Amino acid sequence: MSARRIDFYFDFISPYAYLGWTQIRALATRHDAEVRPIPVLFAALLNAHGHKGPAEIPPKREYIFKDCLRRAAAFGVPLQAPPSHPFNPLLALRAVTAADGHAALIDALYARTWGDAAPRGVDRPEVVAAAAAAAGLDGAALVERAQTPEVKAALREATERAVARGLFGVPTMIVDDELFWGTDSHDFLEQFLRGEDPVDPDELEALRGLPGSARR
Repeated sequence: MSARRIDFYFDFISPYAYLGWTQIRALATRHDAEVRPIPVLFAALLNAHGHKGPAEIPPKREYIFKDCLRRAAAFGVPLQAPPSHPFNPLLALRAVTAADGHAALIDALYARTWGDAAPRGVDRPEVVAAAAAAAGLDGAALVERAQTPEVKAALREATERAVARGLFGVPTMIVDDELFWGTDSHDFLEQFLRGEDPVDPDELEALRGLPGSARR
């Protein structure tokens, strides 16, 4: 019997996606599951749903960075500020797309975004190349391939498929067509993998059918 698969959707721009990536493989191992990392463009998810990004709302930005520092300390992983935020993550996302979701490359790119490795700033080709080399890949060749029309289209299509699956943020985990959003949903994901999901289908349907009585 093949292992259950957790689709892990991420964007390097999100510190929560970084924190989720540091934990998701151990979680999967505990439940005899495998992780399939899928890079997507978070900005395109926001645009699809008419949302602002967390970094675009100053009080939320402040809160999120504090929350991420607390979670990083709880997880025992480094969290350092990237050179800028928001930044353009496209090259890094395309590099992972070109490398077919290479886990060591994701590790190396995250280490140069939110971790403690140098050089930093994965919006720069030389940093992406250095991360690829650290992952045992040909950095220059990967950066060149990441900028081809085929790879650009593949990332765009992956993001469009993610929207069609109901994604609105990162990190998102999907297993057996059930969606879990955010690092704080890991406990519920584990419940689901154990077959202990408390969601009652009838109660959920009743909530879905609630009429609205106010608009803003």
